[in-house]
Amino acid sequence: MSLSETAALVSGAFDSVPIIDIGRVSTPDERIALAHQIREACMNVGFFYIRNHSIPQETIDKVFSAMKAYFSLPLETKMKLYHKEVGNFRGYEPEMDSNADPTNRGDLHEGFEISGEELVPKENDEMRANDGAMAGANVWPSEPAEFREACLNYYHAALGVGRALLPLFALALNLPETYFDDKTRNSAAGMRVLHYPPQTGPEDDGIVGVGAHSDLECFTILWQEPNIQALQLLNSEKRWIVAPAIPGTLVVNIGDQLARWTNDIFRSTVHRVINRTGVHRHSIPFFFGTDYHVQVEPMPSCVSPERPPKYEPVLAGDYVHQRLQDVYYRNATLS
Repeated sequence: MSLSETAALVSGAFDSVPIIDIGRVSTPDERIALAHQIREACMNVGFFYIRNHSIPQETIDKVFSAMKAYFSLPLETKMKLYHKEVGNFRGYEPEMDSNADPTNRGDLHEGFEISGEELVPKENDEMRANDGAMAGANVWPSEPAEFREACLNYYHAALGVGRALLPLFALALNLPETYFDDKTRNSAAGMRVLHYPPQTGPEDDGIVGVGAHSDLECFTILWQEPNIQALQLLNSEKRWIVAPAIPGTLVVNIGDQLARWTNDIFRSTVHRVINRTGVHRHSIPFFFGTDYHVQVEPMPSCVSPERPPKYEPVLAGDYVHQRLQDVYYRNATLS
């Protein structure tokens, strides 16, 4: 059965999120078996957990400690690196500065965003040489002193997880394992460290941690603070399904860029964050994308006479830039 035929049978009425152990990938048979699990998750849910992801707990602990220290600083200190003044979506984002769902009043979280950068700076760093519309250097706060190192160590560890997933995604799409190699030489990955204060207002006040939205890159690798429930996914029956924070796992979800690339064979699922736990929550979404100069158009294995291309070709960087403009400028209320 072709991918298009299989996709036509998918209902999307999921009520849970699968957990996939990605630790066994040494043989072709193991990789194919994993790819089948990933294909089913991406077509039915658009989300899955991964175990044995290879990011050391020490790396997670250090970035968690650094981000908590940063967010505890006075607002005027953090606003020195306000992303709308720094430019191109790097730096600090205060509470209510974004609005993912334009039917809401705003998103109740604060964050700090970075993109790719070597831990030891290079004089002629090619990592971001072809970013086009998304070009721009990171900015870093002077305190806490360990913030840059902790963030970049986690960034590169998560980048490694993303690279390990690429051949599995390719196999899941009936493509050679190396299909994405020349399209992700300098993967355009962004990362945000986020702090969600408890929501204390009425449930109908139009303010949530992050409003209903789909992510815009190829896929997201999410670390959630353990034992604090806030992430919810919308299934095809318009029911919100809880995605609990499971210790020892990361959450992976398909973004709109990969959904476009796969002609919607892979599902980019709408999700939101509602933090009514009474405690502060932290998370780290890592947005893995193709190189920004790559043209994204439906893959041959995802197109058929019954499923013609749904999307026009678009440069990855132009697409991401426009989507971010919508979230931070067009939809934001700042009220």
